[in-house]
Amino acid sequence: MREVLEQDLQKILSDALKMLVTVEGMLPIAADVLLHQNVGRLTEIRSVDREVDALEAQIEAECLRVIALHQPVARDLRLVALVLKSLSDIERMGDYAVHVAADGAELAQAAPLKRYVNLGRMLERLQEMSLHLRAAIEERDVVKANEALHMDDEVDDLYEQTQRELVTYMLEDPRNISKSLTLMRVGRSLERIGDHMENVAERLHYWITGQRELQTRE
Repeated sequence: MREVLEQDLQKILSDALKMLVTVEGMLPIAADVLLHQNVGRLTEIRSVDREVDALEAQIEAECLRVIALHQPVARDLRLVALVLKSLSDIERMGDYAVHVAADGAELAQAAPLKRYVNLGRMLERLQEMSLHLRAAIEERDVVKANEALHMDDEVDDLYEQTQRELVTYMLEDPRNISKSLTLMRVGRSLERIGDHMENVAERLHYWITGQRELQTRE
């Protein structure tokens, strides 16, 4: 019976990682639309998002089946709880990536307001953050989970810089307001992706150690 439980838990974890990898792959597509005006990829990212939604439903059903069949306890239960609670975070990450691509396609209809340097850096950091998050899950590594948390601090800083800069653009010329508001929305979407990754990283600590206290962040 234990062997069957182990197999079921490994499938749940593998499928959750597959879902995270799928969302991670949406970030460079969103970047291509936003930074390189490749609007043709908007359909592609929406298709991938539907795959993510299907994975969420599948994994949720797997988790509920394992709970009903095996009634896991201790670390096993923490794993199922980690996955169940993280599914909505990962799904929302995919939604926000689609929002970034959709706003990028809208912005591509006219000359850019500016070079999207900070937004490009945010996308790069989010991809790095996802890599650390996956490694933390695969290796049961609290250090890598904390590294992902620190990366979110940088994403937040870039978001604040972007918002301040865009406010300046709007004050200088009212004609910049529409584009600036769209870019603000893009920044907010990227910041929210980081927040959802942060949620997953924080839960990893409890799954791995059984302790709810997180390492102090500076």
